[in-house]
Amino acid sequence: MGRYAPAALVAALLVATALAFAYTEQLKLTPSPIIRTTVTKVFSPVCRCETGTAAVAFSLRTADRVEIDIVRGRSDVVRHLIVDRAYPKGRLEVTWNGRDDTGDVVPEGAYKPRVKLARQHRTIVLPNVIRVDATAPVVQLARLSPRVFSPDGDRRADRVVVAYRVSEPARVALWVDGSRAVLKKGQKTKGTIDWFGTRDGASLPQGSYRLELEAVDLAGNVSPRTKPKQVIVRYVALGRKRIEVPAGGRIAVLVLSDAARIDWKLGARTGSARPGTLRLRAPFQPGRFTLTVTANGHSARAAVIVRSTGP
Repeated sequence: MGRYAPAALVAALLVATALAFAYTEQLKLTPSPIIRTTVTKVFSPVCRCETGTAAVAFSLRTADRVEIDIVRGRSDVVRHLIVDRAYPKGRLEVTWNGRDDTGDVVPEGAYKPRVKLARQHRTIVLPNVIRVDATAPVVQLARLSPRVFSPDGDRRADRVVVAYRVSEPARVALWVDGSRAVLKKGQKTKGTIDWFGTRDGASLPQGSYRLELEAVDLAGNVSPRTKPKQVIVRYVALGRKRIEVPAGGRIAVLVLSDAARIDWKLGARTGSARPGTLRLRAPFQPGRFTLTVTANGHSARAAVIVRSTGP
């Protein structure tokens, strides 16, 4: 009998191998008991945002008793989401908050859902990877120009261009005086944002504004804002707000504007000129007048006090 033992063992091994192969092939041909799977790709368990949890959803072909775990690697269970609970045929969805069974946030990395179906004696590790990312991106304001602009629609210095770099793919937002003004589309790690002097769809008045950048990565982590940079919205400005001049005297006032031409009015007289030093003759009668300078629909004013030249 002893001499037949090795042959019997080999035969048994061959039969077992053949049965295992046949079972594996049968599983390949058997439709999966789980269909229409959707799993969150990346999330942040510390962001306190809409992407603060991961969703695991699929449909059961038949009713079963289900167990769902989150595993790292091949079989390292970090969280039991569902333990031996009966579910009917149809859609099933659970969420994971990125914490283990003790309530601690899990380390950053890749995880997968594992589904056990008790009645079918099946254990399926879903191929969908869930990436836990709890690190905020870092955004840098690389360049900003010009510092003075006039968003008046004449295509001359109408916008500020802000160039940025981000440490990882993220959406970048421009904040103006503490309010978000522009949200850049896409998640590229470098690019530019154009700001046309608007916020909440409305044009801002002439003045000084503080610009900052903020980035939100794919998981929902928010970066610290960049150091504020000042820019000036200027449509038209005069070098002096009050001008005193003798009757019929000469007036010279600096006009700052990006417009090609400006219009002026002093008393009953009007005219047009280029920005720069505006030279006019004062009225011949004493009194108080207003010099109005207009550029592309925006105006600046100065008081003109004309003194008498007599004794």
